[in-house]
Amino acid sequence: MRKISADQIFSISDAPIKEGVLILDDEGKILSIEQRSAHDPASIEIHSGILVPGFINTHCHLELSHMKGRVDTGTGLLPFIQSVVAFREIPMEKILQAIADGDQEMYQNGIQAVGDICNKLDTAETKHNSPMRYYSFVEMFDFLQEQNAGSTFEQYQSVYKGQSTEHGNQKAYVPHSPYTVSKNLFEKVRTENPANRTVSIHNQETVHEDNLFLHKSGGFLEFYANFGFNIDHVKANGKTAIHYALENMDPTQRSLFVHNTMTRKEDIQAAHSWSDRVYWATCANANLYIENRLPNYQLFLDEKAKMTIGTDSLTSNWQLSILEEMKTITRYQSYVPFETLLRWATLNGAEALGFEQDLGSFDVGKQPGVLLLNIESDLKLRPETQVKRLV
Repeated sequence: MRKISADQIFSISDAPIKEGVLILDDEGKILSIEQRSAHDPASIEIHSGILVPGFINTHCHLELSHMKGRVDTGTGLLPFIQSVVAFREIPMEKILQAIADGDQEMYQNGIQAVGDICNKLDTAETKHNSPMRYYSFVEMFDFLQEQNAGSTFEQYQSVYKGQSTEHGNQKAYVPHSPYTVSKNLFEKVRTENPANRTVSIHNQETVHEDNLFLHKSGGFLEFYANFGFNIDHVKANGKTAIHYALENMDPTQRSLFVHNTMTRKEDIQAAHSWSDRVYWATCANANLYIENRLPNYQLFLDEKAKMTIGTDSLTSNWQLSILEEMKTITRYQSYVPFETLLRWATLNGAEALGFEQDLGSFDVGKQPGVLLLNIESDLKLRPETQVKRLV
């Protein structure tokens, strides 16, 4: 048994407790939360700062860890994608080492579970052996080529089958984005996924994405032409990109919309009307790295959206740290309260991945991990704020 105390305990599911004591068994399971005054001080580990549950990273591309520092910042999404696609000839041993290093970096930074995009099997062994829990999103795209949906789905079967579901891990088929997935491939994803899955999708990351569906204009026309794909069959419908996704996804599944840089109030409302199982992942540093802009978080606060936080990959980020994402949001949109950010980083993420029975809050019976933040009593995130894993 361990007794751990700090200036405050943020259980997430309840109000913060000043000078509380977390009581855990040897496996890290929460037995109770009590007041420090009820215990012999000699029996307690006492820390300065606050205790919070392990972070949940709802969006990562671990398999791209070897791309760190290889793609320029601030280019915009379309040149970014072209750079990633064009990069070749990295030895497999370097790829696998970068994956292992990325996994370890996340764990050391207090991350307890990860929603991980995978297009290959490269990460499967690392995730199976990781101290973190993974939700593997086997991501597909056919570049809007309806006739290729079946063959595209089939080519990802080995990737899907190779993802671990042991140690609490989960997996699902997911579409890449509205601008890369045909209706036929959406149907495959919708009908082949088992019930009660989380389906992740990149959403409204650039103005070009909305313009493709609103007006059939913008950078994606040249993008598809350069890759040799015919999209004559794609017609402007006067609606933003998320509406195409909503028309083709399953409202009974948990849906995780990622990035949402250009998402408007009306888009959020449309998604919430479509399903009560909608979650939103923001990857602030990746948005700045690629497009040099952030979503308008006030819109999501106003609509009581269930926000979560992701890191994206080391291709589009400087590190894999949920705390650094929180700092960035605070730096640029400081009106978002600390306790709100903390919920985004923990319980909301656990719920989005279906891991809330075990992770995301200090509730009796859970094993969420225990983190110490050296934050001051004003609860302001500063550049020097650090996270330390205690459990």
